[in-house]
Amino acid sequence: MPRFAHIVVVVEENHAYSEVIGNPAAPFINGLVESGTLLTRSYGIGHPSEPNYLALFSGSTQGVTDDSCPHAFATRNLGSQLRGHGLRFAGFAQSLPATGYRGCYAGEYARKHAPWTNFTNLPARVGRPMQAFPADYARLPRVSFVIPDLIHDMHDGTIAQADTWLHRHVGGYLRWAHMHNSLVVVTCDEDDTSANNHIPGVLAGAHVRLLHYRGRVDHYRLLRTLEAACGLPAIGRAAHRSPITGIWS
Repeated sequence: MPRFAHIVVVVEENHAYSEVIGNPAAPFINGLVESGTLLTRSYGIGHPSEPNYLALFSGSTQGVTDDSCPHAFATRNLGSQLRGHGLRFAGFAQSLPATGYRGCYAGEYARKHAPWTNFTNLPARVGRPMQAFPADYARLPRVSFVIPDLIHDMHDGTIAQADTWLHRHVGGYLRWAHMHNSLVVVTCDEDDTSANNHIPGVLAGAHVRLLHYRGRVDHYRLLRTLEAACGLPAIGRAAHRSPITGIWS
């Protein structure tokens, strides 16, 4: 398992695998498929959105079964793990009005899609507006989550709008990642209830082989993979999953 210098995780919204993969409206995402690993059997944990984000970030849905807000949890999570091992974490959210903002909504920003905000063992300053995403990618934390707003995450806007936004804001990092021991992960929280929660998932960057991975992946297994890539122990239900292997060069 490579130990990446930087990992950027992007979470899109509410679209099934078949709606995104192979869709000409998403040339950037499908370009990742042509240079990295496509997770052909990736699945959300359930419905609606918020439990999936919590599962990916903390290895548990924390008992949440809806999109309610606010919540406060003191349990372990990816951010607290990283900080406990002397590594940095940040969550970059489009339309977040200010660093550390704790409100449930602000324009097209939705806290339910920013799971780090719900954990009291993380300082508020780890939540940052997308404008704070550094132009010098070497300044990125070990792990960053990038959360587009409701217009640009496929929730309220189109697949094409989301793909264009992703290309504009993550495309430069992707080009840099290949040469700087870094990784980008693009996934969805859940499908649109049409396909048994079968969601798109792509990994690209350094050390990633060009292939279609056919093992089953859910948000807990993806978390386990992120933890392994940072030398961290597994937490929550991620402890019952194995890291994704066989895709690394």
